[in-house]
Amino acid sequence: MDSIRKYWKEEIIDELTHLQQILQKRSLVKADGGQSTWLHMDDRKLLNLSSNNYLGLAGDERIIKAGMVAAERYGGGAAASRLIVGNHPAYDEAESTLKQWKGTDAGLILGSGYTANVGIISALMGRNGIVFSDKFNHASIVDGILLSRAEHKRYFHRDLNHLEALLKGADPHKRKLIVTDTVFSMDGDVAPLEGLVELKDRYHAILMVDEAHSSGIFGYRGEGLTHHLGLQDKVDIQMGTFSKALGCYGAYVVGSQWLIDFLVNKMRSFIYTTGLPPFILGSICSAMQIVQTEQGRREKLFNHSEYFRTSLSRFGFRMDESETQIIPLIIGSNEQTVRFSQRLQEEGIAAVAVRPPTVPEQQARIRFTVMATHQRNELDWAIEKIVQVGREIGVIL
Repeated sequence: MDSIRKYWKEEIIDELTHLQQILQKRSLVKADGGQSTWLHMDDRKLLNLSSNNYLGLAGDERIIKAGMVAAERYGGGAAASRLIVGNHPAYDEAESTLKQWKGTDAGLILGSGYTANVGIISALMGRNGIVFSDKFNHASIVDGILLSRAEHKRYFHRDLNHLEALLKGADPHKRKLIVTDTVFSMDGDVAPLEGLVELKDRYHAILMVDEAHSSGIFGYRGEGLTHHLGLQDKVDIQMGTFSKALGCYGAYVVGSQWLIDFLVNKMRSFIYTTGLPPFILGSICSAMQIVQTEQGRREKLFNHSEYFRTSLSRFGFRMDESETQIIPLIIGSNEQTVRFSQRLQEEGIAAVAVRPPTVPEQQARIRFTVMATHQRNELDWAIEKIVQVGREIGVIL
């Protein structure tokens, strides 16, 4: 047994060494104040351009107070899965608010975006099915497809012609699911939802969208990109998270009553997971109410994002087709991207190097994210520093 353990240890250490050599080894760094526009990392004060707290709601006193009220009323923890005794009354209020916000027949609140995607796809699909997935979809979608054992067809990013060719060649007797992010987390571009709806109708598929990075942002009441485009009655499954623009934790799925009933009975990541604590559900409920009424936060976010993106593009940075609050600077090599990130942190900007396998090989990047609570003078200062470092290390002329 000792020799087996030694072999495993040596093999794993070799793999970690290889990751270190190609600059893809990751480590945890303590970040204090990550919900704010400025944070402390490694004892340095940095402008936060890496957060998913797009609307600046994480840490909002109203959301914290609502969570505390729910905890005092219903207790500290859920105590069990929701199908045992973990379905405490705080779920009723939160899921009623969710259905009202999204305008759907039924909805279910889940533990996280990852467990939601893994659970939904693996419950709905099996060996008799085919999943058509955008090549840039989130890892949780990919893992859900793998777990389902369905046939996995990846279509080129946002390429409706390629998707249609795959649909044409598919067995007409198999169950077909098309799944896409609405806003792509590493690229900041959006899915062609109108075209996807046309194709799913034409080829008798169902369509699932992941609104993680568009919930709270798009739509008149922040419902997401699906509502923004008026397609809420044509998209079969809408999934999203509360952990980004809504500043909380957890995820949701909404759709027809038959869908939610099926997931309650078949989704393993729901059935075998302890329910969320009342504090989290109270916070979620408050956040959903806030995003429906505070349109000014969305307007600020859109204005900041456009200003930041346009300003950087003038200096020749490559951002591909970003059109949202997610603004990637495509650098290419791991070495140059890590150096860029390190220099920006030395200059006072929290900017994380995103490398393979999160993005394709030779597509390493700095992923900037803008928040509604940033000030214009902070963005101007950051742009000046980014341009300075970009010229210094040869990313731009």
